[in-house]
Amino acid sequence: MLKFVDLKKETPLKRDTKKRRKDFNEIYDEFINAKAKEQSSRCSQCGVPFCQIHCPLSNNIPDWLKLTAEGRLQEAYEVSQSTNNMPEVCGRICPQDRLCEGNCVIEQSGHGTVTIGSVEKYITDTAWEKGWVKPIKVKKELKQSVGIVGAGPAGLACGEELRKSGYQVTIYDRYDRPGGLLIYGIPNFKLEKFVVERRTQLLKDSGIKFVQNFEVGKNKTLNQLREAHDSILIATGVYKPKEIQVPGENLKNIFPAMEFLTASNRKGLGDKVELFDNGTLNAEGKNVVVIGGGDTAMDCVRTAVRQKAKSVKCLYRRDRENMPGSAREVKNAIEEGVEFIWLSTPKRFLGKNEVKEVEGNKITLGEPDSSGRKKPIIKSGSEFKLSSDLVIKSLGFDPENLPKLFDAEELSISEWGTIKIDLKSMQTNLDGVFAAGDIVRGASLVVWAIKDGRDAAVQIEKYLEKKVKKTIRAA
Repeated sequence: MLKFVDLKKETPLKRDTKKRRKDFNEIYDEFINAKAKEQSSRCSQCGVPFCQIHCPLSNNIPDWLKLTAEGRLQEAYEVSQSTNNMPEVCGRICPQDRLCEGNCVIEQSGHGTVTIGSVEKYITDTAWEKGWVKPIKVKKELKQSVGIVGAGPAGLACGEELRKSGYQVTIYDRYDRPGGLLIYGIPNFKLEKFVVERRTQLLKDSGIKFVQNFEVGKNKTLNQLREAHDSILIATGVYKPKEIQVPGENLKNIFPAMEFLTASNRKGLGDKVELFDNGTLNAEGKNVVVIGGGDTAMDCVRTAVRQKAKSVKCLYRRDRENMPGSAREVKNAIEEGVEFIWLSTPKRFLGKNEVKEVEGNKITLGEPDSSGRKKPIIKSGSEFKLSSDLVIKSLGFDPENLPKLFDAEELSISEWGTIKIDLKSMQTNLDGVFAAGDIVRGASLVVWAIKDGRDAAVQIEKYLEKKVKKTIRAA
């Protein structure tokens, strides 16, 4: 260890930009074993590991880096998966530059961070290849059952943890495949779909039941699910797109980000997608304008490039330093030919029936607002126009009206529409109904959803244990 003075930071090589623009394959080459060991050996084994502190899951990063450096990969995998239900996913899509790697002590000292994400991906991919990843072996089956609404990262993580304890777990989801955002929202070049599919298959092999194409409120109400299970977890995520309130917003060929990404991902999975096949949601040959600056916006611009768009521009109301998305993703997008128009905002969309131009205003940054970020102020007389055949709105997501959708008006929600929970027990105002992930905290990172799902499993288990004790006493 402690080789950061002699060894420089290295990340896996990226594929050539011209080649990677033409397909949806992973853009990074794999670490070879020697490089994974070498880069792991750069860890300074801090007494207070800031990488671990700034990881939502508190992953034991220095421990599995040391084991990797020593060539003890199976042990490294065991340590990695002990705190993370999807290390192969986090290694690929976590914004490490804002979390573990961004807070690495040797990064702060000027020696360049340990490439934690790439090593995490390498460890877990090796574990899958070697057959070290096994279905859960339940020591004692329990009769109590838990129904989980939502097969995204929070629901999957909670289900896995509860299954380890022997509970009967059924996961209900509105889509035809489990995975949620992981399967339909994130492009293949960031997260290959086989990675998600093999993880959900592992959970099926572990005895977790999946019910797809199931909508709470249509197939069954929330109260009917409560009658069928001893406890319920709501982990639906947030999918309702935030809207742009400007003239022309109702013109054709203006779409929310998730519609665009879902169509592309479904096509990649081999589905028949009418709006893609007829060209509506296919960017090929079009001038594409994406509005927004988060990771979803980066997914959109990079997808449009791969669909052979004529041009791809990204409008963002702040500057590059203030973008909410991963700096690494912005850099990748720029390399792939995306043009960023910083400090700009749409004023109106122009066209008769279909959008033909986006008229925007330039922005100046004023004093910090309540979030601590500088407030965007429109410059008078700064209008400009961009040709556009396809506009993609990527301004974030709001929660759907779950009390109405679930036919459960008694379910309490916050002023933002997220589900209210007791922060300690993670239980809603309904007995035995818990909630976790984005539907509680608002749109956030996958790693936080996994963390919330794991925490919810602990609280649900406590609730079910108390329920058993009450039944025994009553008998």
